[in-house]
Amino acid sequence: MEVIREPSLLRYLRWIKKFVKFSILSLLCLSFAILLLILYLRSQPLPETFVKQTTTIYAANGEVLDTMHRGENRISVPLQEIAPALINATIAIEDRSFREHYGFDWKRLAMAAYVDVINMDMRQGASTITQQLARNLYLTMDKTWERKIKEALLAIQLELNYSKDEILEMYMNQIFYGHSAYGAQAAAQTYFGKDAKDLSVAESAMLAGIPKGPTYYSPFVDFERAKSRQKLILEAMEREGMLTAKEVEQAYAEPIKLKDRTAENVTEQAPYFRDYIANLVKNKYGIDEEKFIHGGLKIHTTLDPVMQKKAEEIVASTLPKDNPNLQAALIAMDPATGHIKAMVGGRDYKTSQYNRVLGKRQPGSSFKPIMYLAALQNGYTPLTMMKSEPTVFTYDNNKQYIPSNFGGRYANAMINMREAIKTSDNIYAVKTIDFLSPQKVVEQAKALGITSPLQAVPSLALGTSPVSPLELNTAYAAIVNKGEAVQPIAITSIEDSEGNILVQEKTQKTRVADPVASALLVNMMQSVFERGGTGYRVANELNRPVAGKTGSTDYDAWLSGFTPQLVTTVWVGYDKNQKVDDVKEGNFSKKIWASFMESALKGQPPALFEMPAGVVSVYIDPASGKLATEHCPNPQLFYFASGTEPQDYCTDHIPANQEPTPLPPPDSSTFWQRMGSWWKPAE
Repeated sequence: MEVIREPSLLRYLRWIKKFVKFSILSLLCLSFAILLLILYLRSQPLPETFVKQTTTIYAANGEVLDTMHRGENRISVPLQEIAPALINATIAIEDRSFREHYGFDWKRLAMAAYVDVINMDMRQGASTITQQLARNLYLTMDKTWERKIKEALLAIQLELNYSKDEILEMYMNQIFYGHSAYGAQAAAQTYFGKDAKDLSVAESAMLAGIPKGPTYYSPFVDFERAKSRQKLILEAMEREGMLTAKEVEQAYAEPIKLKDRTAENVTEQAPYFRDYIANLVKNKYGIDEEKFIHGGLKIHTTLDPVMQKKAEEIVASTLPKDNPNLQAALIAMDPATGHIKAMVGGRDYKTSQYNRVLGKRQPGSSFKPIMYLAALQNGYTPLTMMKSEPTVFTYDNNKQYIPSNFGGRYANAMINMREAIKTSDNIYAVKTIDFLSPQKVVEQAKALGITSPLQAVPSLALGTSPVSPLELNTAYAAIVNKGEAVQPIAITSIEDSEGNILVQEKTQKTRVADPVASALLVNMMQSVFERGGTGYRVANELNRPVAGKTGSTDYDAWLSGFTPQLVTTVWVGYDKNQKVDDVKEGNFSKKIWASFMESALKGQPPALFEMPAGVVSVYIDPASGKLATEHCPNPQLFYFASGTEPQDYCTDHIPANQEPTPLPPPDSSTFWQRMGSWWKPAE
């Protein structure tokens, strides 16, 4: 039997037919698998990521006080706020087909694979911008096939979920440019001291060259190498039609002005205030450390940079250079709003970061106004008379308390409240707290904003319970506010990186004392700076009405006071148990306070302390405590709550057979001359 063999051509055609069918089927299966993969990847959420962004702290006028990043300085901005030249330069050198591909550049990928196979090592990279973004956001920098596969899948997901502009925006805000700068905005500020949107073509080309080797190509490290890389990028931009040959020539010839890095070593402004802000953010507002440092927050504060600079300079210039252990603290607020305008927590932040504005020390006589405010609301008037003489006080089951006046000086006569405040008479103060009860004074202090524990004992009148300068300043703000307390505000608002308001602080006033009593106290506190007052030493440095109270202990020197626009407290002393020389060192607090108040308010017109309704003013003969007549040799103007002023005229100086002639009410032409004031309004 003859076997008929199939022609070889026919067999070959049949084999080709099977191969084509198999290829088509394989292609369909592969396409279906790719489709399923794409659908799967499209349905899967991208891994969660936290992009670290730099938190910025702003002063009241919008100036940047500080940026928080801890080695990863990033300020995210929209793509439209990045110079087009920088975007084009980045695409030209990193991924020229970025707008066309879907996450991969197949030509570059094939070439990289060929090189890797030949060398049996992963030497050649072919990552597109999308792949680089995927790696930076979600993966490590390990050169392994596993990481490459994950990178590819994540790149596909990014392309499926975001537009090209969105991917480019994320990339431009993520890439590392060296010197802790991440993203185009931080890089532009780091290298050129300007925003990313303001970069020139030349600057953009130089900046785009840095990410390939942030240390190697940094113009701060090697400017010539950075220029060489800049030229390479400009030529790449020309090849891609982004620049003409003439534009390339002009850009390369353009002088590059780098940011002066010596400014980075200058002592930062308001370091104690910045620490205070950090404490508030974390402990008061509950924002965790990571979000505070890397959350891209915008923290708007109340600090006045001009006042702050003056405060720091005055503290530094006033304290003696040959005694570095003598410390000072200063806190200044707007009494109407509670906004903190200046804060100095010590003379040298580098040496000691302890913020003495928050430290608690005995306030001494600067605590007395709090007690006198309580007295004015409980039957006292500015003319209440008590004798200043050595006195033994008995309290709590026959316990004895024997206060003394500074230097052992006593009037040994009846004095009024104004005179007691002016001279800081301790006997008058302890007699007052004995009349009121210490507990009533504690309650008054708490109402005014003192949060530290206070001992309800007679010595409280002399400031023996420690308080912080911030607390005392808050209490004084309520006094000048005619009895309305305001909480200190250092942060007005906090925004997150997307512009959402996380914190919004507004001034809230609370009535804590009678407005008439507060106004009367303010008027009497002005006497501290008159002749014979404890603050008279610095009166000649002041050119506006001020009121305040000095305070001293063996270890502390204080002056706390105000104008209608500003309330300031200054403390001077030692951190450790070292006494303050009252003659030499005790006056530094007064000097700092007066210099700061005058300097801080320079340019603002002097403001008078207004009196509320229910206050009357009359001239008093201080010797008799009665209404003065034209014959009294030393009349003084006193203010009283209406109905509490004296009704009888002084007759001690009236010639025989004459009726008392009252003095006319004060007016602007005679008031300052009659008062003999240390301050006179400008002509």
